[in-house]
Amino acid sequence: MDFSYPSEVEQFRAELRDWLSANLTDELVAARRPAGRDDAAIELLRAWSRTMADAGWAAVSWPREYGGRGATVLEQLIYTEETTRARAPMPLNVIGMNNIAPAIMQYGTEDQRTALLPRMMRADDIWCQGMSEPEAGSDLAALRTRAARDGDDFVVNGQKIWTSLGHRAHWCQLYVRTDPEAPKHKGISCLIVDMALPGIEVRPLVTLNGDTDFAEVFFHDVRVPADALLGPLNAGWQVATTTLSHERAGAARLYAEMQVRLEELVDDIATQSGALDDPVILRRLGEIAVRIKYLEVLCQRSISATLHGGDPFASASLAKTVWGEIGQDMAVLAFDVLGTGGANAAWANYRLSSRSLTIAGGTTQINKNITAQRVLGLPRK
Repeated sequence: MDFSYPSEVEQFRAELRDWLSANLTDELVAARRPAGRDDAAIELLRAWSRTMADAGWAAVSWPREYGGRGATVLEQLIYTEETTRARAPMPLNVIGMNNIAPAIMQYGTEDQRTALLPRMMRADDIWCQGMSEPEAGSDLAALRTRAARDGDDFVVNGQKIWTSLGHRAHWCQLYVRTDPEAPKHKGISCLIVDMALPGIEVRPLVTLNGDTDFAEVFFHDVRVPADALLGPLNAGWQVATTTLSHERAGAARLYAEMQVRLEELVDDIATQSGALDDPVILRRLGEIAVRIKYLEVLCQRSISATLHGGDPFASASLAKTVWGEIGQDMAVLAFDVLGTGGANAAWANYRLSSRSLTIAGGTTQINKNITAQRVLGLPRK
């Protein structure tokens, strides 16, 4: 797990740092966690995506033929660390770039790749992912949204929920059940759906902190062209696996993000007279700092497994669980010390939004099952 960086990788780091220093503005740093994703924030982040794409920094892990840099795992690690520590905004299409695009590259037609990927990278089109349902959240195989073949179309009926930017999206990577008689993992297909098709109803969801990053999406007899199928019929589970396993060094963002948040919290607590002299506050800050270091080790174990042919998934699942718990505990500490007005109420907002950290991207319960089975070797029952 001892990463050594060749000279060309260090050159990659230096080039990225120089570019970020020249292009990352205070306005963009302030917008990296926009409340509610209003129109102004969306346009600012779209412009940032275009700036990064034009400079070749929007999708470093993508192959060069699709506009990326074909970055190695170590270069991806550096990219994640440097952009996070510089407080650069995440791509507006982060789900599309990291999760959906790899599936299009592997399973899509050449026409789909050519038409969709450049516009996704530049955020000309916003993408969402239709996975979670009211009774099938982390259990994708339990989905019930149906797609029945009718001539040259699939007719889709059902509902998706907690769809990130669903009310902003132009396209959806939609998972549907196409064979209700097959075992639940076997009868799923993936469709690329134009969100402007008749019969699609989108309702924004307001979360605890007042944000509207999510939506629920209803499909009422939506006719999707059969050539919108991504991958083989009834092979959606394989497409989903490809989608969710692509980002090989993405785990680095977990510890890098928490390191940045802790630095910001210490700076904000320092504005409270005598707070950093309080032994209880110092102890709580120290415990979080140590846990973040442990998180970094976990993430680096996952990345090391990728480099050396091991199983990165188990360590990454455990790291995700730890990341969510650290984030929630940091939010509690911030709220205890700073109250509702700390740093212009940013920490109060984080206190509310942090409740999602153990749900989004795989619930803690699911990740603990993965840890039990794939790390500890415990039986399923």
